[in-house]
Amino acid sequence: MKYLSSQLSYFFANRRTKTNVRKLLKFVGVLFVVYVLYSILFHYIALHEGQEHSWLTGFYWVLVTMSTLGFGDIVFHTDLGRFFSMMVLFSGVLFLLVMLPFTFIEFFYAPWLKAMNQAKAPKIIDEEIKNHVIISHLNTVTDALIEKLASYKIDYVILEPDFQKAIELSELEYKVLNLDPTDYDTYNNVSIEKALMVVASGPDTVNTNIAFTVKEFNPNISVVALAAYSDSVDILQLAGANQVIQTGKILGRSLARRTLGGNARVHIIGHIDELVIGEATAQETPLIGKTLMESRLRETTGVTVVGMWERGKFKHPMPDSVITDRTVLVLAGSVEQLRNYDELVSIYHVSDKPVIIIGAGRVGRAAAKSLSERHIDYRIIDKDPERILDDGKHILGDAADHDVLIKAGLKEAHTTLITTHSDDINIYLTIYCRQLCPTMQIISRATYEKNINTLHRAGADFVMSYASMGANSIFNIIEGQDVLVLAEGLNIFNHKVNKKLAGKSLIESNIRQETGCTVVAIKCKDDGMVVSPKPERVLELNQDIILIGSAQGEMQFSRKYENGNGNS
Repeated sequence: MKYLSSQLSYFFANRRTKTNVRKLLKFVGVLFVVYVLYSILFHYIALHEGQEHSWLTGFYWVLVTMSTLGFGDIVFHTDLGRFFSMMVLFSGVLFLLVMLPFTFIEFFYAPWLKAMNQAKAPKIIDEEIKNHVIISHLNTVTDALIEKLASYKIDYVILEPDFQKAIELSELEYKVLNLDPTDYDTYNNVSIEKALMVVASGPDTVNTNIAFTVKEFNPNISVVALAAYSDSVDILQLAGANQVIQTGKILGRSLARRTLGGNARVHIIGHIDELVIGEATAQETPLIGKTLMESRLRETTGVTVVGMWERGKFKHPMPDSVITDRTVLVLAGSVEQLRNYDELVSIYHVSDKPVIIIGAGRVGRAAAKSLSERHIDYRIIDKDPERILDDGKHILGDAADHDVLIKAGLKEAHTTLITTHSDDINIYLTIYCRQLCPTMQIISRATYEKNINTLHRAGADFVMSYASMGANSIFNIIEGQDVLVLAEGLNIFNHKVNKKLAGKSLIESNIRQETGCTVVAIKCKDDGMVVSPKPERVLELNQDIILIGSAQGEMQFSRKYENGNGNS
């Protein structure tokens, strides 16, 4: 009903539409007058021929004749009557079969269709919407962001200047306005003073225009811009962007962090306040073959194992979980505790063989730089001569060519990073490399989230999504909190204890049973950061708890525990 009312408002708000409707009503009025006049003439001509009919029969005969149905149950016998019948028939063809359809389509149906489309892709936001995110372009990153916003019940709107594209997005159930994000007047219609943020997600040059225009309209609104090139960062900041996100760089560094090369030291993922999260491979260390209880890591170093990776599968640690040569430990602790771990394993060297990077684009180059900072050797393959640098580490050729892979050191390499922007190519190369080297660690990039499971089935140990990386980075800024992405679909996030959880112990809260998320730390006023709290620990109102869980688990946690009083 609300949708119909919006259609009617768009339909009758247009001045031209009102004029067209008046013209249509005038035509119908003329047609009705002609119809009544013919009915009266029928009555008198029938009396002239000696026929006597009711007035209703006259209306019936005129309608049947003008519509060319011609039942033949009432006929005239004189020339006058037949001439009158011909006149009624010809005028009926002209008025009912020719002029009425075209007039109806021109003055009503076509404007009504346009009004329907305008209702689907309006030019002004609903006045009731507030605390929303304004998105300039729909792409893989913002599509993933929209899904995350929906799970947290945060409104958004996409600006699409092309009317037909705006309609198509609306039909796909996106919230869209038919407005140009680079037009100054656009921001009169999007309630920008009530918005949380503007996300400039187009090409770098367009994003510069958007950031400058938005800041000119409202200097106080936060603008987050995506940047494809490093050279654009400074320009976007000068244009007014508060935050500039280089998704390719973030993804490249995340892929590089997954490699097993170098030593067994902890590789820092990130931190939430005093809690530091890191990963360390168990390969070539005395930990192999021991259970977590037997390893005594907590007793000797103070770190807590909060997760274990086994060939791309995340497992919640149990005291009897066995550490293998393919295990990657997810560790949580203070800086000092992680240093203690490093001192324990620093003498163990995993491999000094180069990592193979397939694809020398933005993601591949960022991964290479990250590996170089960790003093891990690499070889980067690309078939574009312009991307090949003369430094001995770049190889020109197609990664699907066996000889090129051999030249890059496939037989000796312990890890391959597949970083091309095409998911189809990444799947193809994952299958190929897995067949050639069944024991090699394969880490792949996914552009579209729908291909993540396919890449895992193809043989990838880890898959990192371009879309999720960008979406999480933007969402972190919206929430003003850290959300660390361990791998595709697995996050560490924090939450402020509300009335739904306050006064309950961890075991009573059933967080793990209800959502699959695990509380890994509690920030207390008296005790500081408590890592891996005991199940009997009672949660207090407004305490910060830090959890680890899948993307689905995070959504379930949000729906169950954050939709009430005291939301974080």
